[in-house]
Amino acid sequence: MQTDTIAAIATGMSNSGIGIVRISGDHAFEVIDRIYRNKKGEPQALSKADTHTVHYGFIYDGDEKIDEVLVLIMRGPHSYTAEDTVEIDCHGGSLVVKKILEAAIRHGARTAGPGEFTKRAFLNGRIDLSQAEAVADVINATNEYALKSSVSQLGGSVSRKIKELRGKLLYEIAFIESALDDPEHISLEGYSKKLKSSLSPMINEVKQLIQSADNGRIMSEGVKTVILGKPNAGKSSLMNVLLGEERAIVTEIAGTTRDTLEEHIYLQGISLHIVDTAGIRDTEDVVEKIGVDRAMRAAGDSDLIIYVVDGSRPLDENDKEIMEFIRGRKAIVLLNKTDLTLLVKKEELEGLTGQKVILISAKEEKGIGVLEQEIKDLFYHGELSFNDQLTITNVRHKEALEHAYESLQMVERSIEDGLPEDFYSIDLMDAYEQLGFIIGEAVDDDLVNEIFARFCMGK
Repeated sequence: MQTDTIAAIATGMSNSGIGIVRISGDHAFEVIDRIYRNKKGEPQALSKADTHTVHYGFIYDGDEKIDEVLVLIMRGPHSYTAEDTVEIDCHGGSLVVKKILEAAIRHGARTAGPGEFTKRAFLNGRIDLSQAEAVADVINATNEYALKSSVSQLGGSVSRKIKELRGKLLYEIAFIESALDDPEHISLEGYSKKLKSSLSPMINEVKQLIQSADNGRIMSEGVKTVILGKPNAGKSSLMNVLLGEERAIVTEIAGTTRDTLEEHIYLQGISLHIVDTAGIRDTEDVVEKIGVDRAMRAAGDSDLIIYVVDGSRPLDENDKEIMEFIRGRKAIVLLNKTDLTLLVKKEELEGLTGQKVILISAKEEKGIGVLEQEIKDLFYHGELSFNDQLTITNVRHKEALEHAYESLQMVERSIEDGLPEDFYSIDLMDAYEQLGFIIGEAVDDDLVNEIFARFCMGK
């Protein structure tokens, strides 16, 4: 357990209404006693104050008054870090919070590393590792789904499920080991059949958690959405409309967009990582051909494809290539340029693509609301739907679950092959340990340090 005292600025380093400097550790109260004075300008020992109280006064560095503040006193273990903790609420100027931090460091604290407050909460047993990682996910959430999932995990949704599974595994491991140690009193007769029956629902649960990771990635990173179409179909115009600004260059010259252009947009509570691509066509231009190749690779890796069709021109071989590519994929087809005379019929396009077709005019911004609603419906009613079920959003968790799943399958195979019970115990223990990595049991210091190094300062 770390006992030295750390301090950091817990708010953004920009001018704002309020700034917070956090101090935590065995000597946090001694540090605040050295720099705090009450509203009369007299030294006051906040180390003697009751826990979870707020005190109005001033922060001094020697004889220099720095700022008027509110100081929160929180005694461990009833604090974020489970240590004695002080939070100084001051005015939010970047200079003033920096000077208060410097005063705290001069009087006994040291600068905290990235994520060190949360790391201490984990090391002191207040939260497990999955909850600690959820803290960073809450901070970095880019949409309401990601935020809801992260808050749920911070509240222990992943921890509870993992502990439940480990409890069941531990029971089986303990039974096998006890029976092997004391065969006269504990019989293993018929146990293989019983274990297989108990194992089946556990394997299904782990499998479902692994499968949820794809939706979890979409929650946390956003829906990777690629706009496809042949040159001058209106892809860049559509992207500009969705962004609400002229981000992509739009001209009447075919092949203007020669590389992928990526932006994030927030659409009705859904985060889209949207990619505008080069127009799909056969070309001898070397640079444009590279852009077309990149467009197809991006589409192949996407969660959702928006195929833009120029309705003012007949369909050609380039359109057929795209239609063949999107068949069977998650896609929305837009029949664009409805402000002009249409040479492509909606019904014809629906038949050729096997997808729903939406009429739009990117130039006049018509039909965009229908497109937005269709994307939203994909989440609420389609394959991308999220609900209150537990969703895995962390790659590290997914990898541990996959290893546990393999170990549990090994147990099943051992039962089917009629192997001795001590074989079951080996793989059950491996699954138990793999699940333990998720909540931070038996993880090495290097992994812990790597996880918390990704956190922001002051958290």
